[in-house]
Amino acid sequence: MNNLLPWIIGLGLALVVEALLARYEVLVYSVGWRAVTTELPEGVPYARGAAADRPPAAYLVYLDGIGKRRARDTRDGGLLVKALIAGAPELRVLGQVQPYSPLADPLADRPVWAWLRRRAGLLLFLHNVMQTFVAADSRYRPLYNRAVGNQIATQLRLAGYRPGSGIPVVLLSYSGGAQVATGAVDELHTQLRAPLLLILLGAFHNGANDLTHAQHLYQLTSASDRIERVGTWIFPQRWRLFRRTGWNRALRAGKVTVHRLDPATHVGPRSYISPTAQLADGRSHLDRTVDTVIALIRHDVKPGSRLR
Repeated sequence: MNNLLPWIIGLGLALVVEALLARYEVLVYSVGWRAVTTELPEGVPYARGAAADRPPAAYLVYLDGIGKRRARDTRDGGLLVKALIAGAPELRVLGQVQPYSPLADPLADRPVWAWLRRRAGLLLFLHNVMQTFVAADSRYRPLYNRAVGNQIATQLRLAGYRPGSGIPVVLLSYSGGAQVATGAVDELHTQLRAPLLLILLGAFHNGANDLTHAQHLYQLTSASDRIERVGTWIFPQRWRLFRRTGWNRALRAGKVTVHRLDPATHVGPRSYISPTAQLADGRSHLDRTVDTVIALIRHDVKPGSRLR
């Protein structure tokens, strides 16, 4: 116990410091002290998949969970995005959006955080966890939603999206990325006038965001996903008692369809995106998730790039 005490104290102090600093970036964005980053690192394209010389069936923006630290990486090393591009070549896919940075500033590229990563990598995840709760906080949520919604809209334009074109935009989110995806709906509608389809994978969100301008939402979940279930408990806006929240209004409007991906877990070797966990039909969990996402998009996107 004595050996653990310094670690417990250190983690406690880190939590206090991060809680104080977590709101800094969204406040900096709100007063315009720093410009939002739009350029990507060398070798990172604005989109992959369908060629840019003709309109794709849809644009897909992937909003990763709390492991997102830079433009290139995702929690699975990019396997999900690569599999989606291979399985649905009609899509243009963006994986570079920084869901946990209102200034679109990759966390791992900041000098202080690069130093911390070598010595206390847990703090990188802690930062993004705290940002998720800032995005859910009623005091900062409108600013956060506008900031990240603007980031997504900017990256879509740079990837070739033409506002008012009617081409659907799919927001595929994992875990805490669902808080950002649901929050970006209004800003994307305002800036791009795009038909919006949301696919929430293991979603952790507070249910407060207005989803009026989302065409439909697919909730991909599993009975073994304890982290998603925690979100339904700790956020009152997800409780059926509060009928006027954005999530509950969407449920009553028939906008939410649930798909079960049992027995997948939220993280670990049996997660939704595990390439090794096997199903009875021989597919991996990753294969099934990719197949499900592509099938849902193709079901909803009509020929001529319109949502059903």
